[in-house]
Amino acid sequence: MPRAWTLVARPQGTPRQSDFALVDQPATPLEDGQVRVANRWLSVDPYMRGRMNDVKSYVPPFKLDAPMEGGAVGEVIESRAEGIEPGQWVLHMLGWRDEAVGPAAAFTPLPDLGAPPQAFLGQLGMPGMTAYFGLLAVAEAKPGDTVFVSAAAGAVGSTVVQVAKAKGMTVIGSAGGAEKVEWVRSLGADAVIDYKAGSIVKALGEAAPEGIDVYFDNVGGDHLDAALAHARPRARFAICGMIDVYNDAKPTQLKYLARLIGNRVTMRGFIVSDHMGRAAEFHRDMGAMLADGKLRSEETVHDGLEAMPDAFLGLFSGGNRGKMLVRV
Repeated sequence: MPRAWTLVARPQGTPRQSDFALVDQPATPLEDGQVRVANRWLSVDPYMRGRMNDVKSYVPPFKLDAPMEGGAVGEVIESRAEGIEPGQWVLHMLGWRDEAVGPAAAFTPLPDLGAPPQAFLGQLGMPGMTAYFGLLAVAEAKPGDTVFVSAAAGAVGSTVVQVAKAKGMTVIGSAGGAEKVEWVRSLGADAVIDYKAGSIVKALGEAAPEGIDVYFDNVGGDHLDAALAHARPRARFAICGMIDVYNDAKPTQLKYLARLIGNRVTMRGFIVSDHMGRAAEFHRDMGAMLADGKLRSEETVHDGLEAMPDAFLGLFSGGNRGKMLVRV
């Protein structure tokens, strides 16, 4: 019998195991135009925390006691839709479950880029697109720029590091702990800050004595303040996420916010769906970089559908290096 994770209580602060329940789902016969997919890989992403709150946002909140959603790749095991055949691998948003049933339009066949299927949940999927377009389209980063990336050991941040280096930029990353710092350095970063070791403002000043041109923000808080402190004139900030405040409603204190004015800094929030129409361009360029050996991927894998909440909670305790995944 199919199973799915549901949200049974809206988290207060950091989510707990008791906020989730794994429940059996009724068997669903296919209707015309529908497909059935056996999920093989499930994506775990920080943005999911926002959907657990009953507030207006760019995506609707999860409904209580209903199957949750998220990125997934799987194998078609039954189809009543033209153009999709059993055995095909597809990408879709019916994750947090072991079986997905829906209209053919909800499933996208994976392009043939010579990569494993789970890569389309990471570097070749939503996190990779977020990194690529956030850096190049939103921040308008160009060769010669000095780029500061927070959460540089995560799925998005580690891709930003590599794309920036491939495009001829100087890259400074931030990560927590010596092991992650060394890994980010191995990806090509010119300097890496251990944010657990002391003042981020001081460390960024030492790493970029002439300032930064671009900041790719995954964290907010002290990282954003440090970027403001060292922003060069007309620096561009791409605001992707603020994991520092996802579980805590405390206001962010920005001591260097006024530098936004004199240095004419541009700060722009963005959502990856703004750029979905350019997916073919993304796959073409990223596929070429992958073929040229300019991209490396790292995955933190939890096994079994039962592991989904643990994997999700690990995002907020530094439990992942690269992309967090659940293998079903």
